[in-house]
Amino acid sequence: MNDKIYDISIIGGGPAGIFAAYFARLRNLDVALIESLPKLGGQPETLYAQKHIYDIAALPKISGTDLTKQLTDQLAIMNCDQYLKTSVSSIERKDDIWELTTNKETIRTKAIIIAIGNGAFKPRKLTFNYDPKIEDNNLDYFVNSLDEFAGKDVVVAGGGDSAVDWSIDLSKVANHTSLVHRRNKYRAMESSVNKLNQSNVDQLNPYIIKGVDFNTQTPEKIDVTLKMIKSDEIKTITTDKLLVNYGFVSDSKILRDWNIELNGPFIKVSQQMETNLPNVFAIGDIVTYPGKLQLITTAFAEGPIAVTKALRNIYPNKDYFEHSTSIFEK
Repeated sequence: MNDKIYDISIIGGGPAGIFAAYFARLRNLDVALIESLPKLGGQPETLYAQKHIYDIAALPKISGTDLTKQLTDQLAIMNCDQYLKTSVSSIERKDDIWELTTNKETIRTKAIIIAIGNGAFKPRKLTFNYDPKIEDNNLDYFVNSLDEFAGKDVVVAGGGDSAVDWSIDLSKVANHTSLVHRRNKYRAMESSVNKLNQSNVDQLNPYIIKGVDFNTQTPEKIDVTLKMIKSDEIKTITTDKLLVNYGFVSDSKILRDWNIELNGPFIKVSQQMETNLPNVFAIGDIVTYPGKLQLITTAFAEGPIAVTKALRNIYPNKDYFEHSTSIFEK
């Protein structure tokens, strides 16, 4: 167990969680930001990377990837401890301190802010068995950096916005890019499909992936076996990288095990983002209250409300309530 005790631990590294962490650091609180995925950004980064978002103040439009970059750049100014690839399985209160049991270690904290969007996201993986070592270098479910694909042969699997958008972007840096989809029609924005058709991406439709194995002649490459839909035709592609974009599944059932009061799949909160548990707050798409709007801009406002209430609960005699301009001047 880590001996450190945080003021606030934020579960969820999407836009709401990132900005709440930044605001908490502005208030000089010790913060842990916990995210189950390998990178921050939440739904805008993993599901809508290249889609434009239009409901954020002062930004006429911004893509999910650019929004994540600006938020993480902002957070880097204040800095906080980040726990990536870290899933919280249980929370338990001991002597006014919450203990968060994760897949890596136990994190202790005085207050918790839950910002898990529509639930904990996990990628939809390939449905057949394959050597797990393939995931070390050849099989990805996320794009952390385009540089990892530079000069390589890449196969992208999927037919939604993420698959189409990543195919287009990867084709600009990769040696060769193929897109495998089980249908002839994509589930993506028309503008993205038009860009795809104008790109040099090799579109393989309608095919499904039936197997992935290390190439026997060149072990650092993999063979991706494809089967045409409603046909016995089989083809094999040798490639460096396979990027699977089959979407994500979310699960908020774990909240019931934490004894948090729910209204359907949502967490019930007060006007100050309080749950029914002491010093446990929730913000973003996971919460419900009268008049709640499921917007990123709303979540950005809920974070400071939760942080401020947590601060007052934890340190009732301290005065942290200055304007941000005064904080930076100091």
